[in-house]
Amino acid sequence: MTAINQSLTSLLEVNGAMAAALVDYSSGMLLGSAGSGIDMELAAAGNTEVVRAKLKTMDMLGLGETIEDMLITLKDQYHLIRPLTKTKAVFVYYVLDRSKANLAMARLKLKSVEETIEV
Repeated sequence: MTAINQSLTSLLEVNGAMAAALVDYSSGMLLGSAGSGIDMELAAAGNTEVVRAKLKTMDMLGLGETIEDMLITLKDQYHLIRPLTKTKAVFVYYVLDRSKANLAMARLKLKSVEETIEV
């Protein structure tokens, strides 16, 4: 679990980063988290439903694609969801303060961290 927590903590180095979590979307269980300002247990469960719904829709459309990342834009925050490429049914959830964050930099950091996470 140390490697997971270190990876999630490294996401907090990005300007405007508030919190990050690793979530198993087959169960909605939180596998690790870092940061503050949001109830990560509740966010893990709720965003599991978002990922499941998108995957179901993609399947019904016959897209045959994988999700690279998902962006949810709120008035004051960005929420990024990025499924792990190496481990199916697990995603990183990343919350950023919209007024401080550089979305492009955050996505690059998320991609690089996601590639290193071993579950």
